[in-house]
Amino acid sequence: MIHFSSLGSGSEGNGLLVRCDDTCVLIDCGFSLAQTERRLARLALEPSQLSAVLVTHEHSDHLGGVARLAKRYQLPVYASFGTLSFLRDELNLSQQHIIKSDDPFQLGDIHIEPFAVPHDAREPLQFVLGDGALRLGVLTDVGATTPHIESMLSTCDALFLETNHDRAMLMAGPYPQHLKTRVGGAFGHLSNDESAYLLSRLNHSRLQHVVAAHLSSKNNTPLLAQMALAAVLKCDAIEVAVADQELGLDWRKVA
Repeated sequence: MIHFSSLGSGSEGNGLLVRCDDTCVLIDCGFSLAQTERRLARLALEPSQLSAVLVTHEHSDHLGGVARLAKRYQLPVYASFGTLSFLRDELNLSQQHIIKSDDPFQLGDIHIEPFAVPHDAREPLQFVLGDGALRLGVLTDVGATTPHIESMLSTCDALFLETNHDRAMLMAGPYPQHLKTRVGGAFGHLSNDESAYLLSRLNHSRLQHVVAAHLSSKNNTPLLAQMALAAVLKCDAIEVAVADQELGLDWRKVA
């Protein structure tokens, strides 16, 4: 059985909790220590109950709070060599664990499969996590889908899937042109339509949960993201959950 929840998802900070039996990992921490503690408490969790922190990449909305949390509670941190290079001077050597794309590992009761993605970071990874039978696919920062991403996320039982922007809203929105180009580019973030296309390429037969994640507050709306994914799943938009920037996402169970 897998349980997962979100501390918050978006450009102002990210944190995803995944729990299997006695193991609970936090994927990314883009919040201050005080905010992280408050958001964990909202989900009935103490920082001392965390087993480890996994980090997808070095951008501040994913990495910004990792060092303080890990130092305060003596948590091990797992990330690629490129990502850990941004934390090397802030953590004890014993806390730093290098992981590699396509090199699965076991962390307590959780089996973790890292995989590489196209994003404008030094060595970004995303993850599939499971208990040996059930699988949760996590994809939050990626500019385009690839056959390898599709292979990793196919036949998952739950998906935490980036729907960053609506293309028309991004192009007409307040961002300067260089930022529009970056966000909408092949190493930026998935639009609703791109995320829906990716979802259409996957085997849905085992899916219990689909969560729209990392929504832009300026270039998207929850309903647009839900409608794009629901059209592929042939379900009502309300059946697609949304990980909110402020409220996160309550615990979901995959069984």
